[in-house]
Amino acid sequence: MSVNSVPTIDQLPVVVVGAGPIGLAAAAHLIERGIEPLVLEAGPSAGTAVRDWAHVRLFSPWSEVADPAAEKLLAPTGWVRPDGATYPTGGDWAERYLQPLADVLGDTVRYGATVTGVARSGRDRIVDAGRDEQPFTVHIQAADGREERIVARAVIDASGTWSTPGPLGANGLPALGEKTAADRISYGVPDLKDPAVRARYAGKRTAVVGSGASAFTALAHLADLAKEEDGTHAVWILRRGITGSTYGGGEADELPARGALGLRAKAAVEDGHAGAVTGFRTQAVERDGDGTLILVAEDGRRLDPVDEVIVLTGFRPDLSFLSEIRLGLDERLQAPTALAPLIDPNVHSCGTVYPHGVNELAHPEKDIYLVGMKSYGRAPTFLAMTGYEQVRSIAAAIAGDQEAAERVELTLPETGVCGGAGLFDDPDAAQGGEAGGCCGAPATLQIGIGAPAPSGGC
Repeated sequence: MSVNSVPTIDQLPVVVVGAGPIGLAAAAHLIERGIEPLVLEAGPSAGTAVRDWAHVRLFSPWSEVADPAAEKLLAPTGWVRPDGATYPTGGDWAERYLQPLADVLGDTVRYGATVTGVARSGRDRIVDAGRDEQPFTVHIQAADGREERIVARAVIDASGTWSTPGPLGANGLPALGEKTAADRISYGVPDLKDPAVRARYAGKRTAVVGSGASAFTALAHLADLAKEEDGTHAVWILRRGITGSTYGGGEADELPARGALGLRAKAAVEDGHAGAVTGFRTQAVERDGDGTLILVAEDGRRLDPVDEVIVLTGFRPDLSFLSEIRLGLDERLQAPTALAPLIDPNVHSCGTVYPHGVNELAHPEKDIYLVGMKSYGRAPTFLAMTGYEQVRSIAAAIAGDQEAAERVELTLPETGVCGGAGLFDDPDAAQGGEAGGCCGAPATLQIGIGAPAPSGGC
């Protein structure tokens, strides 16, 4: 190609947004296909979001959190995957896998590059004419404030949902007073090994709002603290009632580490280190005269004052920088329309994840994909190996290998999304009726070409 020639679209890089586990895996799969990736990471290092929960242990072992294409890139450096049967923390994952992978990718990864917008070149979202023939323009802002525009053949958004946690308010909006009480409200599992964080919760009364694995983790950690520091107590705030499966699959969980965590949360309640308040949908936060907080429910109930509130109500995708792109998203989950029915916690009490790849992740706008946690929108419990399979399929499709793109082969635990049947007004129906629901006897779903294998009845 001569110096003055203009590159064709297929000579442009594929922009990957986010240098987390799925974004870096996407880059590895693109390289394997002979396609140039450019990974844009807003933070200063690989796995910036993962490092924010460095103290939290994953449910998946090392054998399930390292992507095969990434391992091939790492192998010449002498990198050896840690014991596949052990469970890394977020910090382990970032330091022992994500950063080495990003280092191998070298200049392919740019740090301090925040994506502020994506569009078709010369076309806002209204214009139809010649749209698919135009490359993407990706607007970024560097750490020093400098702005830049990059041209790309395709965009893979693996930016995750960590930056947009769900609020305290039960209607999806911040509770009244939530913002003004920000000094006593946090939105992540606290690292109680950090002396400053430990001092914040030791001897205090803390409300934990949420019903998922993060809430289990916080309750378990606070219960451990309560055994060492008198006066430490947790109040578990649940929007639903308590059923046999409120604490997850327990010993029957296909993800043993998650099952064990649920049992620890249950023990925290049974041992008196935490009390549970059910059917409580927070409407407002009021500050008492001594600075403590009072949570007020939509039905008028008022809880006893608490010193701190930990909000663990899930996450949601930031779609603001994609406003000029034509996305096809489910109106409830904000996930791709073809994927949403497979992961919708309003329907699935166990989250059977059927085969999905490029076809389920496609949008009306050609060659843009949301992957990883972001592809799940507001649905819970995403597994890393699901994301690795997503980007393998997408890289194949971008390379023009449609047969490989549609050949999705993966084995997932059927308990991949245990979010309940959506009937939160009926405690008995909240998790499928029977104790444990169908999550009480999980099966493994073999995902491959054709119909799924028989499951446990979900």
